[in-house]
Amino acid sequence: MAAIGKIRSWGPVLATVIGLALFAFIAEEMFRSCEATSNERRQQVGEVLGKKISVQDFQSLVDEYQDVIKMTQGRDNLSEEELNQVKDQVWQQFVNNTILEKEASKLGLTVTDEELQNVLKAGTNPMLMQTPFVNQETGRFDVTQLTKFLADYKKAQQSPEVAEQYQRIYNYWKFLEKQLRDNLLNSKYQTLLAQCLFSNPVSAKMAFDGQNEESDIQLAVLPYSAIKDNEVEVSDADLKAMYDQKKEMFKQYVESRDIKYVDFQVVASAADRTELMKKMQDAKSQFEAGMAVAEVVRKAQSQQPYMGFPVSRAALPSDIAAKIDSMQVGQVSAPFETRFDNTMNVVKYIAKVQQPDSVEYRQIQVGGETAEDAHKRADSIYTALKAGADFEALAKKYGQTAEKQWLTSMMYERMTAVDADTKQYLTALTTLGVGELKNIELAQGNIILQVNNRKNMVDKYDVAVVKHTIDFSKETYSQAYNNFSQYVSENKTLEGLEKNAAKFGFNVQERKDLYNSEHNVAGLRSTRDAMKWIFDAKAGEVSPLYECGNNDHLLVIALTKVHPEGYRDLEDVKDMVKEEVVRDKKFAKAAEKLAGVKSIADAQAKGATVDSVRQITFSAPAFVQAAGASEPVLSGAVASLKAGDFCGTPVKGNGAAYVFQVLSKKQREGVKFDAKQQLTQLQQRALQAASRYMNELYFKANVKDNRYLFF
Repeated sequence: MAAIGKIRSWGPVLATVIGLALFAFIAEEMFRSCEATSNERRQQVGEVLGKKISVQDFQSLVDEYQDVIKMTQGRDNLSEEELNQVKDQVWQQFVNNTILEKEASKLGLTVTDEELQNVLKAGTNPMLMQTPFVNQETGRFDVTQLTKFLADYKKAQQSPEVAEQYQRIYNYWKFLEKQLRDNLLNSKYQTLLAQCLFSNPVSAKMAFDGQNEESDIQLAVLPYSAIKDNEVEVSDADLKAMYDQKKEMFKQYVESRDIKYVDFQVVASAADRTELMKKMQDAKSQFEAGMAVAEVVRKAQSQQPYMGFPVSRAALPSDIAAKIDSMQVGQVSAPFETRFDNTMNVVKYIAKVQQPDSVEYRQIQVGGETAEDAHKRADSIYTALKAGADFEALAKKYGQTAEKQWLTSMMYERMTAVDADTKQYLTALTTLGVGELKNIELAQGNIILQVNNRKNMVDKYDVAVVKHTIDFSKETYSQAYNNFSQYVSENKTLEGLEKNAAKFGFNVQERKDLYNSEHNVAGLRSTRDAMKWIFDAKAGEVSPLYECGNNDHLLVIALTKVHPEGYRDLEDVKDMVKEEVVRDKKFAKAAEKLAGVKSIADAQAKGATVDSVRQITFSAPAFVQAAGASEPVLSGAVASLKAGDFCGTPVKGNGAAYVFQVLSKKQREGVKFDAKQQLTQLQQRALQAASRYMNELYFKANVKDNRYLFF
C-alpha cells in the first residue's frame, strides 16, 4: 500500500512528462510538415488559380520552346536577352492557358480530336504553314505528308542513325499541335463571348452617324494655363476627396518596390591603357615589317580572327569597315579606339578584289585506301574531264550525283576559324571562272570542283585586324573593389550612402516600381541575387555588395519603399491627384468667369480666346489649337446639339473651359448608310472587345510569379 501511495504522489509529475513527450512528438511532426511545405514552396516558379508549376516543369517548357526556335531558325544558341523573352513567353502561356482551361471547363468547352483533324484536313490554319508538311506545289499544308511522317517516325525508332533527326521534327510537331489546340479553344471562348454582345439597326445607325456626321463650331476658350497655380488653393481635404473619387485608377495588382542604388563600373586605368597601347604598337610594327599576318593576329590574341581570304563589307565589324574607307591597299593603321565596343584596333588593308556573292558549283569527292592513292585517282579523273569527259557520268561511276548547288557569301564569311583545307576549297570556289575545273588536294583525299555559274559581283576585302577589348587589370579591379567595399562597410544606412557617395566618387540613383517579373536590376546582367534580396528585404535595409554585370560592376542597394498589391497610398500618387484637383479648381474659376454668357462675343469680352474647329465627329476627339489639348468631351457636347445652337454652359475639357456655337452639321460626302455593313463592323468591334477578356480574368486568378527566385 505504501508503494501504491508513493506512485500516486508522483502522478502530477508523470502526467507532465507524458504531456511534454506528446507535445514534442506533435511539434516534431508539425515542424516536418512545415519544412516539407516550405521546401515545396521554394521549388515553385509560380501559381495560377491554385495550380502550381515547379521549377523543373517550367524549365522543361522553356527547353521545349528553345528547341523549336533553334530548329526553325537553324541556330545553336540564344542570347541572354532572347532567352529572357522565351521565359516571359512561356510564363504568359502558362498563365493564359491555365485561366482559359478553368473558364472553358465551367462552360463545357473542349477541342475534340475530330475538330483537330478537320483543321488539319482543311490545311488553312496559319500555324500549319510553319510545319515541314507544306506541299511545295500547292503551297498549303498537306495532312498526308504528316501522316506519312508519323508512320516513318515509328519505324525510325529502330534505327539510331536517323532516330535523332526524326525525334526533333516529331517534338516540333507535338509542340505545334499543342499550340493549335490552345488557339482553337481560345477562339471558341472568344467567339462565345462576342456572341453575347449584340447590336441592332438602331445602334448601327447611331454608330454610323457618330462616324460620319461632321460639325463645324466656333468656340470661346479659357485655357487653364491662363490661371496661375498660386491663384488656386489645394487643401489636404481636397486631395483626399479627389483620391477617393479616382481611387480605382490607383489600384495595382502586383507588388512593386522602390530602391536607391549605387552602381559603379570598373574601367581600365591609365596604366592598363598604356600597357595595351604597347601591345597594339608592337602589332603595328610587325604588320609593317611584313610578318605573316595570320601569325601576327594569332600571337596578338585578336578578338577578330583572320580568315585568309577576302570577305564582303557586311562581314567586317562596322568600325573596321568604316576605317578601311580612309585607307589605301597595303596600309597599316595607327592604333585607334572604338567606343561602342570598347576596343583598341590595328588594321592592315591587304587587298580589294571583285568576287561573286553567289557561286553555283558541282564536285566529285575522291578517296582511296591512302591519301596518295586518292591523289593518283583524282589526277586521272581531272585529266579525263579536261579532255571532255562527262562530269555527271564520272560522278555516277564513283557513286555520286554531282548535283549542282549554290554557295553564298553569308554561308562562310562569318566563320570564326578556318583550317588550311577549307581555305583552299573556298578560295578555289570564289576565284574559278564559269566552266573552270580545279583538282584540290586535301589531307585526306581530293575534291574536283567545277564552277557552273557566278552571280552578283561585289567588292571584297582582305583585311587583317588586331582587336582587343580595353580591359582593366586585376590590380585595377582590386583597387576599385576595396574602395567600394569600404564605402559599403562604412555606410550601413541609406542616409549614410547618400551623404558619403560623393566623397568616394559615387552617385546614388533611384528606381521606382521595380517588379519581380523583371530580369535584372538597374539594367545589369547577373543580378538575380540582388533581385532576390530586394523582394525579401524590409524598407530601410541596405544590401550587401554585389559583383555583377560582366564581372565589371559593383552594386549596393537600399530598399526605400514597398508598394503592396492593392491601392496605392495617397502620398504615392499625390502629384497626379493634385493635378486633377488643380484642374477642377481652375475650371471652376473659368466657369465662374464665363457664367451667363449668351454668345461667343460675350465670352470674348470676358477674356476668352476665340477659335474654330471643323469636321468634328462623335467618334473622334476634337483637338483645340488654342488649348493645345485633345478634347473628347467637346466632341460629345457638340454631337448633342443642332446646327445654330449655342452652348452657354461651360464644358470642362482637359486643357480649358469652353462655350461654343454650332455653325453647321452635315453628313460626309460619298458615304451612305448600309445597315448590314454597319452591323458587321459593330460585330467586329465586339470581337475586339471580347479579345481583351484575359486582362479581366487575370486580375481574379491570384497569379503568383516567383520566377525571380530561379531565373
